[in-house]
Amino acid sequence: MSPKRKISLSEEELIQALRNREKIAVEALYDMYSASLYGVIVRIVIDEELAEDILQETFVKIWNSFSGYSAEKGRLFTWMVNIARNLSIDKVRSKDFRNQGKNQELENNVTFIDEQRNTVYNPELLGIRDLVQTLKPEQKSILDLVYFKGYTHVEAAEELDIPLGTIKTRLRMAIQQLRKHFNE
Repeated sequence: MSPKRKISLSEEELIQALRNREKIAVEALYDMYSASLYGVIVRIVIDEELAEDILQETFVKIWNSFSGYSAEKGRLFTWMVNIARNLSIDKVRSKDFRNQGKNQELENNVTFIDEQRNTVYNPELLGIRDLVQTLKPEQKSILDLVYFKGYTHVEAAEELDIPLGTIKTRLRMAIQQLRKHFNE
């Protein structure tokens, strides 16, 4: 089986095909510009998996909003790069993205510190179990699963039958609440 030949159209042909909403336009768009757009996106978001998702969003947005493109305002590639760039920046600035980073940072740092110091975690010595009792029930149950029973966030989400994002948000809120006790 021979490899698929990449489609290449002139900019004018591609613009016309996009205006006519032809299938070949999508294929040509991907073959001709995916690598360049991906490069722009991955420089902004860093995470390769997230960059792939944003690349897909970029192509969907290009397809759905092509009527807004005007050749008089600039080249097609410039217009597409701006879409990719804006979607990437929006993602990086989003609350979800920032919170995901905070949660990941906390998990990685705790594990790293424990491994470096060969620490045995004993919550009773710190009085943490007593402090956890002051939390809301939904926060307490998540903290119990993740920190005391060793569940991953995904496992806790499955166990409690709630979305992963909710697990991370409630866990972050619980940790912030516990910090207040330590900072008093």
